Amino acid sequence: MTRRLLLLCLTGLLLLVQGCSRKPDEQRIRETVAAMQAAMETRQPRDFMAHIANDFTGNDGTVDREGLHNVLRGVALRNGKLGVTLGPLDITLQGDRATLDVTATFTGGEGDSLLPDRAAVYSIHSAWRREGPEWRCYSAKWEQKL
Repeated sequence: MTRRLLLLCLTGLLLLVQGCSRKPDEQRIRETVAAMQAAMETRQPRDFMAHIANDFTGNDGTVDREGLHNVLRGVALRNGKLGVTLGPLDITLQGDRATLDVTATFTGGEGDSLLPDRAAVYSIHSAWRREGPEWRCYSAKWEQKL
């Protein structure tokens, strides 16, 4: 009986320790990007911006954090339905920093037709840093491909 109790306690402790283990950084970045994608598809730019650093700069300094937020709000207001399709994420980790390259297809419209009213394909290069337990994008450059 004592042996079973000890085995049960050790098993519980092992499960507790596994549950507390930290996710790998690459997985955390992928989950953050998925949350950002979902935020745009549900037309919630504020939720998207939760993953953008306060000192964000985009397209070589032409867009700051507030400017990006304004662009995303405008996109959400102009489209009753948004779609975001991402290609493979190419993530390179360098300690508390990371870069991410992806091709993204954005679609938008009123949502009452089979085909979207608008679509565009962008190549995006972004830079990320760990801020506490979170990863935030602090820089990005995007170029429309189609």
